[in-house]
Order: sequence, then C-alpha cells, then structure tokens
Amino acid sequence: MPAVDVIPVAALVALLLTAYAHPTGRVEAVVGLAAAAATLATGILAWSDVEDTVRHLGPVVLFLVTILVVADVCGRAGLFRAAAARVRDAGDGRPLPIFTGVFLLAAAVTAVLSLDATVVLLTPVVVAAAVGTGTSYRPGAHACLRMANSASLLLPVSNLTNLLAMPHLDLTFGGFALAMAPVLAVVLVVEYVGLRLLFRRELAETPEPDGVPERPPLPVTPLLVVVLMLAGFGVGSPFGVEPFWVSGAAALVLTWWGRRRGLLVVGDAVNAAHPAFALFVLCLGVVVAAISTGFLGDWVADALPRGTGFGALLAIALIATVLANLLTNLSATLLLLPLLAPLGDTAVLAALLGLNIGSGLSYTGSLANLLWRRGMVRLGHPPPLREFHRVSLAITPISLLSAVATLWLVR
Repeated sequence: MPAVDVIPVAALVALLLTAYAHPTGRVEAVVGLAAAAATLATGILAWSDVEDTVRHLGPVVLFLVTILVVADVCGRAGLFRAAAARVRDAGDGRPLPIFTGVFLLAAAVTAVLSLDATVVLLTPVVVAAAVGTGTSYRPGAHACLRMANSASLLLPVSNLTNLLAMPHLDLTFGGFALAMAPVLAVVLVVEYVGLRLLFRRELAETPEPDGVPERPPLPVTPLLVVVLMLAGFGVGSPFGVEPFWVSGAAALVLTWWGRRRGLLVVGDAVNAAHPAFALFVLCLGVVVAAISTGFLGDWVADALPRGTGFGALLAIALIATVLANLLTNLSATLLLLPLLAPLGDTAVLAALLGLNIGSGLSYTGSLANLLWRRGMVRLGHPPPLREFHRVSLAITPISLLSAVATLWLVR
C-alpha cells in the first residue's frame, strides 16, 4: 500500500470506530472533521473532488436531518404506540397474529420513515407491547431489525443507500418503487417464513396478559402529514424535486404542530435532527472518496463483473454484502456505486440488495444494527450475540439469493 494511502485508511478506521461507539454529537463532529482534514492534507483529492462529494451528499444529508425530525415528532405524538396497540388488538392477544402485524408495521415504517425510525422509535414500542400482553418480545424485536434492513428496498427514501444511488439511476421515485416492489414482495415472504420458523416456540406460547392494555388514540395530524409527504415524494420526483424539500416541509409543519401542543420546543427538533451526525456523514464521504481513488477502489473495480447476467448480479450483490459488513453499508455505497454506474440500472439495484439485505448479516453491516442492539440493552433485554447470528445467518443468504433471482427475472 502506498504511504499516502495509509492516512485515508486510518481516517476511515477512526470514523468507523466512532460510529460503533456512538459517542456524543460533539465527539462525533470533532472526529469527523479531523479525519476529513487529515485526508485532505494528503493531496489525494483536489478541491473540485471535495466539492463534487459534498454536492452529491448534500441533498441526502438534508433529507436525513429532516426525516429524523418527522419521525421524532411522530414518536412524541404517540403514532407508533397507537399503531402497535392496534396491531395488538387485531391479534386479540395471540402471539402469531401480533407478530404478523408487527412484521408488516415494521416494513411500512421502514419504507416510509426510513430504517432509523424502525430501530429507534418502533422497536421499544413493540417490546413494551409484547411484555404488556404476556407474549415474548423476541420475535417482534427481531422482526423490526430484519425489516429495518430488508424492507428498505422499496423506496428511495427508505434508506440513505437508496438516496445515494438515485443520481446513478435513470429512474424516478415511482420507477424505483416499481422496480423494487416485486423484489421486496419475495424478500418479505422469505423473511417472514424464516422468522416464523426460528421463533416457532415463542409464537406457539399461551400469553399471560397483565391487566387490560392501554389503547392510545391515533394522532390524525402526524399520520396525515406522513401520508402527504409520501405522496409528495412521488409527485415531485418526475420534476426533479429532491426529497429533502418534501421532508423538510413535513418537518416544519410537524414541529409547528408539536410546539402548539407542548410536545417539543425548537431545541428538541434541532437535537432530533442530529446535526453532528450529518456533518459526520459529509466527512465520511470525503474520506471514502479519497480511498476510492486509491488501491481499494482499484481492487473493487477489478473484482466487479462486466455483465448483468444472473451470475454477474449475484457477484455484485455478494461484493456489496462483503463491503457493507467490513465498512458499514453507507461507506460501501459511497465506494461501490460510482464504479457500477456504467453497467446500468440493474447492476446498481443489485448492489443495493447487498447493501440493504446483506447488511443484516452482522452488527457491523449497518449502523441501524448497532442502534437496535444499543436500544435493546437500554430496555433491559440485551440480545445474545449467538441469537443475533442464528437469525442473520439463517435468513440473510436465502433472502439475498431470492432477491437477486427476482431482480434478474423482472428486470
């Protein structure tokens, strides 16, 4: 490895360790700025390269901070609690129907509000609801985690990886959804059957409810704003409207609404946006851009296939999976997609299968995995490492293979 390439690699390692540790926002920002500064000092990137990276990442970061505010206000308003309560009531306290409802709810939340809302906001509600009905929390908690990664295939806004891919795709918002819908349908079947088999004992248990569970009212305004936001994504895409404009408008409306009802103040909305993490993502983009121009980018470029047959698409998805679990899927996306863009839309979509589904293979594959584990620990239910890998190793390979086969058949 050339000596000049050592610094960006060391900077990336520092960024990944920081992401895994999840320190305070101030520490996150300082590490990010230091890593980017050290990388720029090597001279690997010209300022025009930095400008291109920031211009490419800017709309994605703006969407991230605004959708986090939307999800936070929805959580404060009780939207997730109300939805989980209706799933519980529809299941009449029986484990299997409740699990099915939670599975579908987690998929819907991921698709519309992104995977972070599922792992951070929905999972605690699902766990609490399961405990309240006397059922095991484990099937529902793992359903939330699996859907946070695998259900993020459907819409460009479901995952930052998808948004980063959009400039490399000749697809609108609706076109992306139409291309991925049959793939997601197959993946949902595989994931649902897999989870049912792995947790069949818990799902066959007789519940022991503790009193009459509460049924909070469904907050109409947040639900309506989310529905309108989703429609806005689809309507604006053909006209070149970036998703952050729509999610930003939704965030402003919900913040105003939340203030009127005493749910939050402006400072709460700013904290929910996690501006330090947004800066961290921009710095990560600069570091990965430098690595992409060096030896790692050359290695990945040499390893990628040149066609889009089934074998080639499977190879692309597997390479994306390996990179996601080594570097996290966000870093892998920044590295991989520019190299795949010349092969066309199908190749880029195949990479997203590995970056989204494949990232569920290990805790290091996605920051969502780490956030889920940290949340479970705070809830007093730390997931055993063996159980996580029992689920991920049993389901992820089959789910990924099924997704690639479906993409190849319907492309």
